[in-house]
Amino acid sequence: MNERPDRVEIFEVGPREGFQFEPPGIATAAKIRLIEALAETGLTEIECVSFVNPKVVPQMADVQEIARGIRRRDGVTYNCMWLNEKGFLQARASGLALPALTSGSASDTFLLKNNNRTPERQLEAQRTLRRLYSDSGLGSGPVYLFTAFGCNYEGKIPVAKVIQRAADLVAICEDGRTPPTCITLCDTIGAGNPMQVRSLVDAVRSRWPDYPVALHLHDTRGLGIANAMAGLELGVARFDASVGGLGGCPFAGNRAAAGNIATEELALLCDSMGIETGIDIPALIETARLAEDIVGHPLPGKLSKAGTFSRRA
Repeated sequence: MNERPDRVEIFEVGPREGFQFEPPGIATAAKIRLIEALAETGLTEIECVSFVNPKVVPQMADVQEIARGIRRRDGVTYNCMWLNEKGFLQARASGLALPALTSGSASDTFLLKNNNRTPERQLEAQRTLRRLYSDSGLGSGPVYLFTAFGCNYEGKIPVAKVIQRAADLVAICEDGRTPPTCITLCDTIGAGNPMQVRSLVDAVRSRWPDYPVALHLHDTRGLGIANAMAGLELGVARFDASVGGLGGCPFAGNRAAAGNIATEELALLCDSMGIETGIDIPALIETARLAEDIVGHPLPGKLSKAGTFSRRA
């Protein structure tokens, strides 16, 4: 059944997810310049930084300087991310928007290697964060489930396990009387395909018909836009994306591997289908070129190189 949405919200994650996979040394002013350029394209939500241990992720050592330096544009939300209680407390002092994020992983092995936590410890950490959110006056926020479509350690994750891991996170939100604003299924390593997208989105909607589904897709193996198309045909109306495809896959083994789907290409796909995004695509293409200049190497996005297609009558 074709349930294409009339409008899609694109959450730009390039400054956070993208820069953390680049070598350290990108100037703070350049990061701010990219964020400010993105805010001029019609995007309404930009994830700017991640509050993580700078010894582990030195690319994020300047998060407070970025937060202070951004010239804010009306109508744009400047978000951030964190993984634990310490990160949240730092984020709370930054002045950036605080999405009350509850997160986990469908792959237990990925969770252990990436976060050094068992599923039980992860849930306890999320309960602690949920209490901090409430104490800080925050309400509902998104649920993020990483590796929902598979991981390099466990392979394809059974749908039943994905639903169980999602249920654990949803329960934390519901127990706090803050039901999730959406359930975001993350293809963390680009393992998914359109059939999986349809199957998993249907399964989540069957379990939680009142909670919107969002998609965080990677293009590591070239299926990112195909997977986005599958989501659009199911009526998914919220996607994460990264300008120029800025970023990478943490397990791809080289920096040339594509990361998130390119924001400008997702916007073009929506536009070609008559779906509104509010994004100025030519301006976003120029911003993708700026991102490429800042990192000093080609990015995987194709549209910034090819440009838009002009049809003659």
